[in-house]
Amino acid sequence: MRTEVDKLKAIGFIREATYLVWLANSVMVRKTKGGWQMCQDYTDLNKACLNDSFPLPRIDQVVDATAEHNLLSFMDAYLGYNQIFMDPADREHTTFITDRGLYCYNVMPFGLKNAGATYQRLVNRIFAKHIGGIMEVYVDDMLVKSQTTRGI
Repeated sequence: MRTEVDKLKAIGFIREATYLVWLANSVMVRKTKGGWQMCQDYTDLNKACLNDSFPLPRIDQVVDATAEHNLLSFMDAYLGYNQIFMDPADREHTTFITDRGLYCYNVMPFGLKNAGATYQRLVNRIFAKHIGGIMEVYVDDMLVKSQTTRGI
């Protein structure tokens, strides 16, 4: 956990929290491919938050939209959530406890109730003119499609 906290501090994803609003427990979870990942339990915070009803794409429609395309390029926007800055007024709501003190996120962490909807709204805006045409997006999974392989 100390290694993960040091890494997140060094890249600016977290900072020490000073005014506790909510407090989440941290747990270490074993990754399926080996190693460990630090996770925060935002159960209580998520219960207090309103639900963002922004719709996620229907996966069957995304799959159907790829039919008859000869070339598909898949991209995973791994850690894309962490590219979205938290509103400064909300940062201390993400406070979590470690044996070294209290920390909160400067960027949107995994585990927040509305993280998926927030991220989907963002990528829909970024790729608005391409979605449904040459591109499909489902949260952090992106697909660029072409009916021809000409020019490759």
